[in-house]
Amino acid sequence: MGGRLSHWQPCQRICTHIDKRHVHNHIYWNSTTLDCTRKFRDFRRSGKAVRTLSDLICTEHKLSVIADPQRHGASYNKWLGNRAKVSHRELLRIAIDAALSKKPHDFDAFLALLAAEGYRAKRGKYLAFDHDDFKQKVRISTLGEGYSEEEIRAVIQGQRSHTPQKRRTVKRAERPQTIIDVQAKLAEGKGEAYRRWATVENLKRMAKTKLYMDEHHLDYEAIAERKTVLAKQEAELTARIAHAQTRLAEINVLKTHIVNYSKTKDVYVAYRKSGYSKKFLEEHESDIIIHKAAKKAFDELGVKKLPTVKNLQVEFAELLSAKKTAYVDLKKVRDEMRELSIHKANYEELRDLEKREDRKEQERGRE
Repeated sequence: MGGRLSHWQPCQRICTHIDKRHVHNHIYWNSTTLDCTRKFRDFRRSGKAVRTLSDLICTEHKLSVIADPQRHGASYNKWLGNRAKVSHRELLRIAIDAALSKKPHDFDAFLALLAAEGYRAKRGKYLAFDHDDFKQKVRISTLGEGYSEEEIRAVIQGQRSHTPQKRRTVKRAERPQTIIDVQAKLAEGKGEAYRRWATVENLKRMAKTKLYMDEHHLDYEAIAERKTVLAKQEAELTARIAHAQTRLAEINVLKTHIVNYSKTKDVYVAYRKSGYSKKFLEEHESDIIIHKAAKKAFDELGVKKLPTVKNLQVEFAELLSAKKTAYVDLKKVRDEMRELSIHKANYEELRDLEKREDRKEQERGRE
């Protein structure tokens, strides 16, 4: 196992189980190198990456790998469960939710319910709460939407409903990265330390690519097919957004001209009844020009029957919502296309590396 993992050097020992029908190894990792000069740089899903590297090495040396590995045990978050420490703000929000659920008749009764649970209100420039378990007071204004003093008072007075805030887990988005051209970087003046780091980093990026392809059941040809499908979706979404944008602009123009047309209609009728009098035109020139501009706009837009402003507002809202949805979908499509392009390039590099290793092995066999 030492060949490709030797750059990390965190492995303390390998234990081989021969007491089972399936002979297998357990690899134990130190947090630092054996000489204590470097620390193991963990990263998200590093266990899977290491397993994938092990599979690659086993495959390279014609050893068997587990085709469909099954997960054992639970992730740290699930294992931790309710034992995870809750923040002071979260505790205060939970107490406020419980107090509001009891329907206090006024704000003082609400504060009394919180005081009974140990949360003492502190009046100053801002309303804050103290608790024996808190190291410092927590301002109510920092609890987020739905928990300000004004919002809570409105809930108590029946002017709005209260929805408890759900606890959210923020996941850091990890973007795939292409394989580093180590030789090019060395030619630019990078040193040996960079070469060691880049070699390890490339192993991680290759492992992530293999993991991605395994999890999505993709091969090289499937990536190309998926990119074709995504390109078609991108074109359709782009056209949908452009159409919505054009129609939104038309609606804005229509609403303006409909209002102007209605305001100047009586003036233009009077102008027509006057036999298009020059004197009348001089007295009402601006209204007549606005009316004519509205009629011209209707002709250019092909409007035969004027829609109501209310109907246009409804259509505008629907188009705006559809446009926002299309933008979200377009971002997802483009993100996936970018991700696939990176993994495709990494797969090509990985495939070339395997070919080079096969050629080296064949040459060693002939020697």
